[in-house]
Amino acid sequence: MDVKSLVKPEINSNIPEISPGDTVKVRLRVIDAGKERVQQFQGVIIKLRKGVDGGNFTVRRVSYGVGVECTFPLQSPLIQSVEVLKHGKVRRAKLYYIRKLSAKQARLEERQEKIQAP
Repeated sequence: MDVKSLVKPEINSNIPEISPGDTVKVRLRVIDAGKERVQQFQGVIIKLRKGVDGGNFTVRRVSYGVGVECTFPLQSPLIQSVEVLKHGKVRRAKLYYIRKLSAKQARLEERQEKIQAP
């Protein structure tokens, strides 16, 4: 028996193909005092971890001069949708160095898609 076959997480169809450096908007279902609402969190993906347990990704944003990071499991049923707003041009898998930069310096250049010549 293989561990991967026993622990096979369900694929969340609400999450598109994402990578570190992407600017995303995560819509998350939150239950407060018996009421359910949708909470949005927009920022840059600084870490993406995939594994046997499904993995997770960390999104960072600067709000009122304070850096805020949220880690979301990839297989969470509470994630309503993930929308990719911009693809960032990065050369690293983990973007922890962004934590030390100011908000203006932490902006990433947008990745241009290659166009096939006819």
